[in-house]
Amino acid sequence: MIFYFNPVLQIVFLQLQKKENTNIMKLLEGKVALVTGASKGIGRAVAQHLAQNGAHVAFTYLSSVEKGQALEKELSDLGITAKGYRSDASNFTAAEKLINDVVTDLGSLDILINNAGITQDNLLMRMTEEMWDKVMEVNLKSCFNTVKAATRTFMKQKSGSIINMTSVVGIKGNAGQANYAASKAGIIGFTKSVALELGSRGIRSNAIAPGFIETEMTDKLDEKTVQSWRDAIPLKRGGTPEEVANACVFLASDMSAYITGQVIQVDGGMLT
Repeated sequence: MIFYFNPVLQIVFLQLQKKENTNIMKLLEGKVALVTGASKGIGRAVAQHLAQNGAHVAFTYLSSVEKGQALEKELSDLGITAKGYRSDASNFTAAEKLINDVVTDLGSLDILINNAGITQDNLLMRMTEEMWDKVMEVNLKSCFNTVKAATRTFMKQKSGSIINMTSVVGIKGNAGQANYAASKAGIIGFTKSVALELGSRGIRSNAIAPGFIETEMTDKLDEKTVQSWRDAIPLKRGGTPEEVANACVFLASDMSAYITGQVIQVDGGMLT
């Protein structure tokens, strides 16, 4: 019965068992979650896993309208309430409206996952001011926007789990990604500060730092290059969006009720 003493293994245990026994209590039963940037990749997997664990899921998309609509139907078919919003989290007014709409449409908000992000890579000497500003707005400012807008709701109910998606690049840096690394490092500082400010109100704030995760974007890269990255990882493979999503489920659930201000690395030991 080791599963009951290991939170991560218990998640796996529940996932396997729920197919055989529909009476098993789901980890996020009845909770309302919002995931930004969920039309593809990690964000999509996170939304799916939250719904599979019983959460009602609101999510945002921007340009991928068809993918957003398809995800809404897919999640709804799981028997939960799902609603997609075409919204730009990097815009403060839009983020404020988004949070208000989610609370109105779904009745509450218990979990906020800031996943929206972009890259505009280049060497510093070739990086433009516009490239720097855009990455900062989408990756870092969006976290400020949504968390600030959700704080009133969380404080009123004296609970809430905030999960901000950072990156191992925000911890170690990376050549050609000064803007991206700075934005992700900023998310870590922001996450820890929010944890200190809001902890006394029962609100938790944590970050997840994925390493090399294989998605649609990595499928377009040269296989030889990708394999060299895999070889440099202690587990000798890239991660999957589902493995990042499992960490989100854990931090969103009451199983992590005494965890706040932390950065969880999902990187196969890359930074070990």
